[in-house]
Amino acid sequence: MTAWLDIGGQALGGWLSCPRPGHRSTPAYDEDVRGCLRPGDVLLVEGSSRISTVIQYLTQSSWSHAALFVGEVQGRRLGAHPGQWFIEADLVEGVRMTGFEAYRGHALRICRPVGLTTAEIERLIDYAHARLGHRYDLHNLLDLARYLLPLPPVPARWRRSLLGVCSGDPTRAICSTLIAEAFQSVRYPILPIPVSGRPGRFRRRHASLFTPRDFDLSPFFRIVKPQLRDFRHRALRWEEGPALDAAAGVTAPAR
Repeated sequence: MTAWLDIGGQALGGWLSCPRPGHRSTPAYDEDVRGCLRPGDVLLVEGSSRISTVIQYLTQSSWSHAALFVGEVQGRRLGAHPGQWFIEADLVEGVRMTGFEAYRGHALRICRPVGLTTAEIERLIDYAHARLGHRYDLHNLLDLARYLLPLPPVPARWRRSLLGVCSGDPTRAICSTLIAEAFQSVRYPILPIPVSGRPGRFRRRHASLFTPRDFDLSPFFRIVKPQLRDFRHRALRWEEGPALDAAAGVTAPAR
């Protein structure tokens, strides 16, 4: 039975990972992002696959995927193939190292932790790297959907205790869970839970409850926008004529 479930899961994963028909991605500034990344950065991706649509709907966010940037120095230390400086949990292949080409053409965002030492960054990268080969957890994704959209309605404080949020299989992960666990391994906060009546005291949120957008929402990650490094709006050259909506592929009347 387990073998048949694995085969079915692989087939479903392959279908979900296919690009959705008619998708139009927003213009992306790939090389600017690529040149600005540092080891330990979390790269958020606006994906174009069917599973991306599901995650975007559940989380009400454009970010559907997250990857951990390792960098060349750490990548070589870990024996990665040249250029494969990211660790991610892929729906079909599981936890793997991949290159920037996997994200080219998509809208991207850099979320950078603040104040981590070189040793701490190395430890969180080692944590994620140790999980290479782990499978993607579709069960966790379904549980996460039940947590975010409970039916029948369940008070938020009870949902965690009523749901088996994680699959219980330590060899499975989803992209945001993998990265959340890596940061929690060095005690770096993402969206910790404040302890009532004890200012400055927090509890860790269960790693399986994190989604890609949480790194964007976290007050403990700096949002890095490479285009603003040397931005001068007066240097832009505007074409006269009707406004063009590149995403929709239509022109709007000039104002």
